[in-house]
Amino acid sequence: MLPRLAIGRKGRGVFKRILYGLSGANLEIFKFGMYIMFPIGWMYYFGTNLESRFSVPDFWPAPESTHKIPHEREELLAELERLKNQRLQRRARRLELEAQAKEDK
Repeated sequence: MLPRLAIGRKGRGVFKRILYGLSGANLEIFKFGMYIMFPIGWMYYFGTNLESRFSVPDFWPAPESTHKIPHEREELLAELERLKNQRLQRRARRLELEAQAKEDK
């Protein structure tokens, strides 16, 4: 024979039955299951398919547009020469602007 559900106004009997059913050991088992399954569900939701869900297109620069680190001796020497020329050009420009500023005074 099926257990009789005490359905009162607005179906309160169903909730009472569920709440009374979750008492004692059943409540502890339910809480333990929630403690275990909630973090697992959270990690599964946020841990799967990250590339399409949380990615911003063109956030990082393309590898072609970033600096290339020289590894060979010739590349290092060429890079040092380029930096030296760049520094000397900036120095010459700065000295030229300082000379113009002195003339204008």
